[in-house]
Amino acid sequence: MPKITQYKKGAVVFFKGDTDDRIFILQQGLAVSMTVDIETKLRLNERIRAGEFFGVKSALGQFPREETVSIEEDSVCISMTVPEFETMFASNTQIIMKMLRVFSGQLRQVHRKTESILHKDDEINQVSGMRAVAQAFFDDEQYRSCCDVCLSFLKRYPDYPGRLDVAKLYTNAKLKAQAQVVVPQDKVPDERYETYDEEAYSYDEALRQFDLPAFQRFAKTYEPGQVIICEYEPGDSFYLIQSGNVRLVKCVNGTNKNLDILRPGEFFGEMAILDNSPRSATCLAADDVKCLAFNKANFDLLVTGNPKMAIKLLKLFCKRIYDQKHRLKILTIADLPARVAEVLVLLEEMSQNTKRSDKRRVDTTINDIARWAGLPADTTRYEIDKYVSRKKIQVYDTYIIINSITDMKRLASSSQISRE
Repeated sequence: MPKITQYKKGAVVFFKGDTDDRIFILQQGLAVSMTVDIETKLRLNERIRAGEFFGVKSALGQFPREETVSIEEDSVCISMTVPEFETMFASNTQIIMKMLRVFSGQLRQVHRKTESILHKDDEINQVSGMRAVAQAFFDDEQYRSCCDVCLSFLKRYPDYPGRLDVAKLYTNAKLKAQAQVVVPQDKVPDERYETYDEEAYSYDEALRQFDLPAFQRFAKTYEPGQVIICEYEPGDSFYLIQSGNVRLVKCVNGTNKNLDILRPGEFFGEMAILDNSPRSATCLAADDVKCLAFNKANFDLLVTGNPKMAIKLLKLFCKRIYDQKHRLKILTIADLPARVAEVLVLLEEMSQNTKRSDKRRVDTTINDIARWAGLPADTTRYEIDKYVSRKKIQVYDTYIIINSITDMKRLASSSQISRE
């Protein structure tokens, strides 16, 4: 049952770094949320007024509190667990849609700050951005993906002055794709996924709702390497994965880097639906994929008609905001050894490895770490070599072994690493 609590002026509801699953509504009085800006390190205060929610993102996203909330005048708060919140508000269309749009805006804001740091010396727009994505796929010898981006580009920008260059890139990519010899091989499960619970692969209740024949008209299939949506292009649809895996890729400084792997039951492309913004990443099929594609016109209907889907989207936004803030934080760390350590911690978190030993494997390369850290490859290699010499990590061609994730987290939070 939700709990009603009275707070005196000066009381603290929760501190930054606290971990709990409660969501709050300020029923009466006035409270203040205090955070620290990631870039400027200045303290930011935001007033919470009667009727407003707080503590939502950290509770739904299951991460530590990012703010401290204190009471400005005698107040009354209602607190509830996540299951209680779902029971009470999942069917409240107005509140859920408002939260989705607020969280979408927050995610976009953090994303733009990250982009401004990564591309501070570049003029990136939708046209030049898509062109860079296509070239990056070509340079990585992912010719099928390059062809898909080029075709999308030529369709969207038929009057682009450099259209012939894009058409030539497409022709070259197509020829190379046809020349590639694919050697059939048995599929070997990635060891990162072998420890997942069976639930990770099973349809949840929200996904089962879309197995009905009525939804088959929204179904689309994709082959391995086929681009589903391209970074920088306008967004006019979002997707629910029914089968297969979808790879998220982002182009940074002319190179595509992997962000995540999405699996059945997960959504992508929803952010552009909510705030009419360009795509923030490229999504391509990692294997044979079946998706349901929905447009803006039926987004509201789907959310209002499927409360579990709405809650799932809320949790997704909360987690993505947290991850994007983590990436932004990395780029603002002045101490380079700490920055590299923070990248290793982030990549380990993203790997979702359920093995709980302190020794962890991260599938990454030094060049990948350099891109995440926003550093030159030579600088990154120098910092990595220092960790190797101190036996903190072991470096291989396609992966890195972190000898102690606990120790690496300590190093990531320390500004005195080089003096140890």
